[in-house]
Amino acid sequence: MSALIPRLRFAPSPTGFLHVGGARTALFNWLFARKYGGQFLLRIEDTDKARSTDESTRAIFEGLEWLGLTWDEPVVYQGANLERHRADAQRMLDNGTAYRCFCTQAELAERRAAAEAKGETFRYDRRCDRLAADEIARRVAEGIPFTVRFRVPDGATSWNDIVHGDIEFPNKDIEDFIVLRTDGTPIYNLAVVSDDIAMEITVVMRGDDHISNTPKQIMLYRALDAGLPRFAHLPMIHGVDGKKLSKRHGATAVGDYQHLGILPGAMLNFLALLGWSPGNDIEVMTLDQMVELFDTAGLQKKAAIFDPKKLEWMNGQHLNLISSAELAARVAPALEAAGLATVAELERRQDWFFTLLDLLKVRARTIDDIVRQAGPYFRATITYDADAVAKQWKDRAATADILVKTRQALESTASWEPAALEESLRVLAEQLGLGEKAGKVFQPLRVALTGLAASPGIFDVLLLLGRDRSLTRIDEAVAYLRRE
Repeated sequence: MSALIPRLRFAPSPTGFLHVGGARTALFNWLFARKYGGQFLLRIEDTDKARSTDESTRAIFEGLEWLGLTWDEPVVYQGANLERHRADAQRMLDNGTAYRCFCTQAELAERRAAAEAKGETFRYDRRCDRLAADEIARRVAEGIPFTVRFRVPDGATSWNDIVHGDIEFPNKDIEDFIVLRTDGTPIYNLAVVSDDIAMEITVVMRGDDHISNTPKQIMLYRALDAGLPRFAHLPMIHGVDGKKLSKRHGATAVGDYQHLGILPGAMLNFLALLGWSPGNDIEVMTLDQMVELFDTAGLQKKAAIFDPKKLEWMNGQHLNLISSAELAARVAPALEAAGLATVAELERRQDWFFTLLDLLKVRARTIDDIVRQAGPYFRATITYDADAVAKQWKDRAATADILVKTRQALESTASWEPAALEESLRVLAEQLGLGEKAGKVFQPLRVALTGLAASPGIFDVLLLLGRDRSLTRIDEAVAYLRRE
């Protein structure tokens, strides 16, 4: 990489929530800065006053903070830089790289329609660039509105893209583009270049839908006598159907996944693999490991596929990576929101809660999965899953008899510990003539205790519920089975 300290920026428009594509772009910029000892900056591109909202700006901040993608300098608001944008447009007028265009929207629309009627592609014909200096001065003095157009030079514009390698655009394919509107506000390309120069950005990393903007921006850098940054254009993100990711593929805002029980570390890991490979078939990584492994050589050109099932799988892996304390801090508010327990109650029973989490997370892919599994350990009464009843309690009378004997065996067990409880129930299975088929005792008991066909180990369940609640649950199951 360059000897310069890398300075990168994430520059979202506050016209909506932080979406998956934006979060992926922010992550790659952040990883690049952290890997190569640079700075990661945040710029809010709020020049579209009609669509920009404070709510969207807050959502961007909250999404980045949830992911842990902190920025290194105060946030830059593009809308505050209007005077500099105008000054840069004036510089280009002064140095002859831009000119005033007095053509109205109606005139341009008429010429465009005429060109289309002839089957031709409309291109601005530079008629205002041919106006005499005194005529231009007269129109300006009379207050006739004008835009500022950039004069595209002959030749070609090329750059070496970090992702795509050498890219070149013939300048003849680019018409003289507007950089300043009649109201004196900048067009996107001027505002971006002006801000990137002022922020001393050395690497511009963004989606490859911006490739067509890059030759225009390179021309503007040169017209403003500024050094060029390096460009990296990341692949687009598609749904599993191969089409550009959109709302039809489900949640696309990062905040939605936060509320669906996805861990930030899992989201970051998943996003990192959308267009980048660390090599060696590595998939599951912490953020620190991503920084360590990040290399621009691993950035890919082809479109990435957003697979929600892969995200859930990744989340399950991260549930098992984080500490009990960190997991508890994320699950406790979710349990409180579900009305199962307060955060304060869980803090008072921390050891028990940590044990429960260690057992439940093995079968979970999201925080919501853990909350669903946790219900039987908090609710005073439980409901029996219909499929579990149909499978494990087929013969109601026989099952009730087994549960009665199971209760007697458990009640007489001297120590309410897994080893002692297991011994008691295996002895019972022998007495019932089940031999090695102790599951015929364990499975009906599992449904009685949890209402479910699947749970952590039955002896762990008994320990977590405790003696009194376990025996009460068995009594309730027997009453249910014997009810007419």
